[in-house]
Amino acid sequence: MNYNEMYQAKLTTPEKLAEALQSGWTLGMDSGPSQTPALMDAFAARVRGSDLRDVKVHTMLDVYPYAFYADDSLAGKMTGYSWFSSGGARKAVNGGWADFIPAYYRDIPGHIRSGYSYDAFCVAVSPMDKHGYFSLGNNASYAQAMIDKAKRIYVEVNDKQPRAVCGAQLHISQVDAIVENSFPLPVLPPVTLDEVSIAIGSLIAEQIPDGACIQLGIGAIPDATGMALKSKHDLGIHTEMFTDSMVELIQCGAVNNSKKQIHRGKSVTTFAYGSQRIYDYIDDNPAIELLPVEYVNNPEVICKNDNMISINAALEVDLWGQVCAESVGTKHMSGSGGQIDYVRGACQSKGGKSFIAFTSTAKGGTISKIKPILTPGAVCTTSKNDVDYIVTEYGIAHLRGESLGERARQLIAIAHPDFRDELRFEAKKRGIMI
Repeated sequence: MNYNEMYQAKLTTPEKLAEALQSGWTLGMDSGPSQTPALMDAFAARVRGSDLRDVKVHTMLDVYPYAFYADDSLAGKMTGYSWFSSGGARKAVNGGWADFIPAYYRDIPGHIRSGYSYDAFCVAVSPMDKHGYFSLGNNASYAQAMIDKAKRIYVEVNDKQPRAVCGAQLHISQVDAIVENSFPLPVLPPVTLDEVSIAIGSLIAEQIPDGACIQLGIGAIPDATGMALKSKHDLGIHTEMFTDSMVELIQCGAVNNSKKQIHRGKSVTTFAYGSQRIYDYIDDNPAIELLPVEYVNNPEVICKNDNMISINAALEVDLWGQVCAESVGTKHMSGSGGQIDYVRGACQSKGGKSFIAFTSTAKGGTISKIKPILTPGAVCTTSKNDVDYIVTEYGIAHLRGESLGERARQLIAIAHPDFRDELRFEAKKRGIMI
């Protein structure tokens, strides 16, 4: 078959595709840089200029300024539903003109296959190869589940999208329409490492042995931890998100994946997001495997690597050890993501450890992030039964298997000194500390 002829036959414009949009359609996209801004802009323009209603768009980790999240006048006409809101989706969910779908990240493909169908799946891809395949670039995540449940597949070909040779692929024969849109991929702004983040990263790094397998999240503390691991040897990577600090660890020789029990010699992730350096590293690189999230984030898979180390963040923790990473009181901030997947996977691993790390205070030192109880309305992300280590710039508390009173003592010891007396008073008042 002549794949170039097939390509040309399916090539169109976003505006022409938008003409086919109908009321009641559900559109699907996967996370971050695999999303399709040109298509979504055209769809939004079509909805805004017509009497179309009830168009739904499922998204995750939203990095583009989509109209259906930015413009409340589209409420009821074009509505965003985020599996893990960020950016504009967060504002829209809190504003009441977008919706949120709670889920563990690993479970999203199952929810899609059992409960949803998509009139079109839209995905950004690298240019087609000579065999007729497009690479889904820096993303595997839940894309295959949406492909399986979609009536139509629309691809937005971007020559800036990396070609992941060990990642998700889509063949020209599966594609219904193609648009071309060459533009730089979105990048995360560089993180400035302050003294507090460096202190926390150093505390965690001391707990990580040579040969460990690591998972890092987004932000200053994971980045600081990564920098503190540059003197380690034979580290491995099995992570939800592939980050800049991981590229740094690979290129300095600290990571070689030689001690892993599964996928030895390979860095495993389900998506990548960060700087252009990450995208350049992924391109044509067989040393990194981008695999579906139901596998990568499965605790039964994660724990197969010995000395699995999980490092994630929190907004607040109470004296029971309950972790909130999703809301400030009733104000929605994000989803559960893969935090609990890696907390459980690391704790089940031989020699594994899970760290929840954060600065001890917020709002210029006026609020303690360690609290007697979670703020009313706060979402509990990691339960008291799952939590392992809690870290602030004042030290590390090991909660797993400890009594309530001992948990309170350890947490108070790593709270900011300005709040320790108050926390101690509240703990005794509530009968938490005898």
